[in-house]
Amino acid sequence: MAAGAVSPRGEDGGRGERRSSRVAELAWLAPRGLHESLAMNAARSGYRVFSANSTAACTELAKRITERLGAELGKSVVYQETNGETRVEIKESVRGQDIFIIQTIPRDVNTAVMELLIMAYALKTSCARNIIGVIPYFPYSKQSKMRKRGSIVCKLLASMLAKAGLTHIITMDLHQKEIQGFFSFPVDNLRASPFLLQYIQEEIPDYRNAVIVAKSPDAAKRAQSYAERLRLGLAVIHGEAQCTEQDMDDGRHSPPMVKNATVHPGLELPLMMAKEKPPITVVGDVGGRIAIIVDDIIDDVESFVAAAEILKERGAYKIFVMATHGLLSADAPRLIEESSIDEVVVTNTVPHEVQKLQCPKIKTVDISLILSEAIRRIHNGESMAYLFRNITVDD
Repeated sequence: MAAGAVSPRGEDGGRGERRSSRVAELAWLAPRGLHESLAMNAARSGYRVFSANSTAACTELAKRITERLGAELGKSVVYQETNGETRVEIKESVRGQDIFIIQTIPRDVNTAVMELLIMAYALKTSCARNIIGVIPYFPYSKQSKMRKRGSIVCKLLASMLAKAGLTHIITMDLHQKEIQGFFSFPVDNLRASPFLLQYIQEEIPDYRNAVIVAKSPDAAKRAQSYAERLRLGLAVIHGEAQCTEQDMDDGRHSPPMVKNATVHPGLELPLMMAKEKPPITVVGDVGGRIAIIVDDIIDDVESFVAAAEILKERGAYKIFVMATHGLLSADAPRLIEESSIDEVVVTNTVPHEVQKLQCPKIKTVDISLILSEAIRRIHNGESMAYLFRNITVDD
């Protein structure tokens, strides 16, 4: 071979070495890029839990839930301006994540609703993937029917939550199960009855000698469910002392009756007779037994106090009141303390620490376990059927 000539083999070999090094570099970069992509996807598919209220009483349930989940509470600031406006600031990135907003309803219901709406909208504009509201006690649930010329406020609130950006709601023991139909997105209506039933079995001595009581015919289905699960008797209070929602006027009474109204000569409608309640009666035997009154909400306690007095007169020697939501408004703690009621048992869906200090008869059952499990299952895309085992329509 002539001097100074370049070997073709050597030239090809140089290109081959460079090509090999480039392939090795790409082979090294590919897994790293893949790992970075997986890490980014894992971050995007994560979840955060926020509290829509920054007061200590309202964040207590949120802290219990995050402790069970092994997560930290999301960083946010919720406060009231001097002019009364609500301001919400999200202090961390939520892009591409599932966000759960926990909102317990304190005394000021309207402020709590605005906090929830504003936080949901702030998360929506921050590109959160899904925004799930965890609202153990759903406000305005008693206003789910038409009253005279009023409005169905619960349906209005459902529309507002959807507009603000919520994509799912977890709640507990809706006052009327039909409220779920007001929403355009999924609603999981969890039940607190398993926790209350467990309390009865573990904390009430001689509960086998108890009878489950409905303080009005409207609560009879709930009471029947408790009685059948505990294998106990059932009693229902009925009579003139009761005032139920069915007795209130609704839109069908509109327009109101007018004296000397002109009637079409050929039109004669049958006259609806006015309701007249019979004297108060207790259907069922409560003599010498423990009476356990069950309901979904304890707000104004006058009806519960009146029911307790009647049961005492009929021979019940101990009286318990059990409900999911303990609103305990106005003078409820004082009235309970002065009444024949021995114990009031509610869950922590609504903050009531102040009321417990005023009345030692009030006891609390923690339901953070089922809420945390619902959050975990929704985030992981698992079935919620486990949380509704043996739950029927009447529960």
